[in-house]
Amino acid sequence: MTRALICMALATTLAGCASTGVLTAADPKAGCASLNGTTVTADLIGLPSGTARVTSAAWVSASKLSVAERGPTPAATITPAMPDHCRLLGSIAPLDPAAPPIHFQLNLPERWNGRSVQYGGGGFNGTLITGLSLLPAARFDEAAPLARGYATYGTDSGHQTQAGQPPQAFALNDEALVNFAHASYKKVRDVAVALMQSAYGRGPSRLYFVGSSEGGREGLTMAQRYPEAFDGIFSRVPVIHWTGLQHAGLRDGLATMGEGWIRPPQVKLVHDAVLAACDALDGVADGLVSDPVACKMRFKVESLRCTGAPSDTCLSAAQVQSVKVLNSPLRFDFDLAHGLREYPGRGPSGEALASYGPTGGWTTWWLGSTPPSLPPQQSNSIAWYYGAGAIQYFYARDPAYDLLSYKPADHEKRIREVSALMDSTNPDLSAFRARGGKLIVLENMADYAQSPYAGIAYHQAVVQAMGQPAVDSFFHLYTAPNVDHVGTGGPANVDMLGALADWVERGQVPARLQLVEQSAKLPFTVSRSRPLCRWPLVPRYLGSGNVNAATSFECRP
Repeated sequence: MTRALICMALATTLAGCASTGVLTAADPKAGCASLNGTTVTADLIGLPSGTARVTSAAWVSASKLSVAERGPTPAATITPAMPDHCRLLGSIAPLDPAAPPIHFQLNLPERWNGRSVQYGGGGFNGTLITGLSLLPAARFDEAAPLARGYATYGTDSGHQTQAGQPPQAFALNDEALVNFAHASYKKVRDVAVALMQSAYGRGPSRLYFVGSSEGGREGLTMAQRYPEAFDGIFSRVPVIHWTGLQHAGLRDGLATMGEGWIRPPQVKLVHDAVLAACDALDGVADGLVSDPVACKMRFKVESLRCTGAPSDTCLSAAQVQSVKVLNSPLRFDFDLAHGLREYPGRGPSGEALASYGPTGGWTTWWLGSTPPSLPPQQSNSIAWYYGAGAIQYFYARDPAYDLLSYKPADHEKRIREVSALMDSTNPDLSAFRARGGKLIVLENMADYAQSPYAGIAYHQAVVQAMGQPAVDSFFHLYTAPNVDHVGTGGPANVDMLGALADWVERGQVPARLQLVEQSAKLPFTVSRSRPLCRWPLVPRYLGSGNVNAATSFECRP
């Protein structure tokens, strides 16, 4: 819908499209309060929808940066400084009375730069994304988007996780599932644009989407399904091949039941063996595996097989087999969305990384603090807890389904349906490219929450579909070696929003980007840096210079 048509439609619903919005008038605080109760009618939302309504409008005074002692990720310990802004909370009514509403939060800075950033979610969502945090992979010492003048917003994706219920339970409702898959993000985007029009007297000149993990999948989904919705998208460690990932979570968990489960000292054993085999492949032994693809060929887990009695200094035959399962592709006997039949394996590197806490790497994502249980428990690994629940609620649609008897062939029709909804694997990005959109994907190569090789395979599929020159003009894939899902293990932080905005708005192609490794406490000291290499290049040491400085490395094949 053109801006003129939006203004015409908004005239009765949002007090018109005058050149001065309520936040640009003489009293922005009063203008903010006046937005309470504002409705956005369904005809302004680009998908079938109920009416959206602002349920709270509050003026929030500027705040200073603060750092907590702990958080689920390094960035979560940091509460960024915020400017004076108007905080809107609201919801979009469902069409199905049994479906939950879509909740959203929109933050409107008093000094607006005319742009917006939509934040993606995480896991199975169900929690309101506020749009107030640092962006994925952001440097800890840089301003959050709201403080830079961006309007920011997020959503719970159309369901609210209830205490005592599995996070996947919402998927039993069809509308809630479609909202989680793709519809809620587009609906909230359209509502946010309408509310910005009312607040500022004009809509945003540029719209960006930034997400990590599940949020990264959402960003890619926007480029594939709604190519006109966003000008630039940054997708970090995206769960691209969603159906494959959930089935891999089940398979990899089953492999560790009984004798296949690997104890923490043995995880450290594998981690150290991988470093011994692969650390120096980039020209310097620095505790980082810079070339995990070469390491796949160099490290063989069979070398750790016990020759005598089982102990923490070796792996049993069952444990060796578990590792081989984790690192092997998962293959289906039928086509999923866009013809895919295979989900790539994981590793090596980062097996014993601490994902911001006493445990991480394999222990957090694959093995858990206890072996897989039935029913799944939160003390199990995240992959088992998520994957097993997804099998029960998304595919079998039976919360009591016997996971030990699950066979994909018995659920082929439903698997295809969910794959068509959830998998962001469509390689045809021609419409997104034609509208001038720019896409950046960042894969962390020591990621065991999802396979970074799924992102690499997707990039290769887009190249095959569109050709290398076309892809280079709008889609860049970067890799961060030795870094895990949440950004620990090595240099992982970079101002990707700045790089994306320069590419979209000034035609400045990202170049010479650097990753830094920082303390998550003030003054955010940088301990080392590396060049951020576009795939398939990896960092190589030049042979001299500070091994902790990016300038001592270059990106090479």
